[in-house]
Amino acid sequence: MALNKHIYSTINHTADLGILVYGRNMADLFENAATAMMEILLEPRRLEETDELSISVKAEDLNDLMVRWLSEILYLFMGERRVVTRATLKSIGPSNLDATLHVATYNPDEQEVRNEIKAVTYHQIDVSPKGTEWQAKIFFDV
Repeated sequence: MALNKHIYSTINHTADLGILVYGRNMADLFENAATAMMEILLEPRRLEETDELSISVKAEDLNDLMVRWLSEILYLFMGERRVVTRATLKSIGPSNLDATLHVATYNPDEQEVRNEIKAVTYHQIDVSPKGTEWQAKIFFDV
C-alpha cells in the first residue's frame, strides 16, 4: 500500500480525523475512500492477498452508503483481523453497491497501526459531484 495523496487529503479537526476523497466517478470515489481509510489506519506495506469477498451494502442515500461501506471495511479489520488491500466496485447506485474486496490477514507483528479508527461517523459527511468529478468529506472517530 503506497500513500495516495492524489486520491485524498486530510482535514484538520479537533476531535476526529477527517479526509477529502476524490474520484473520477462515483465508483472510483468509493474505491478510493476504501484505499484512503486503510492507508490512514495502517502503515503502508505490500500484503499478500489471501481471499476475495463479495459485499453488498444498502443505504438511505449516498452519504449513508459511504458510512456503511467504510464501516463494513473497518469491521473486517477490527472484528475479523482482515486488511482490505483493494476494493473493486461491480455496481453502484444512490442507495446500494456491490463490490469485491481483496483481503489479507492482519499480522500485528508485521504491520503497525498508524491511527486507531473507532468508527466512521456521519459528522459533516458529504458525498457529491464536484464539477466533472466526485468528492467525499468523511470524518473518523479516532
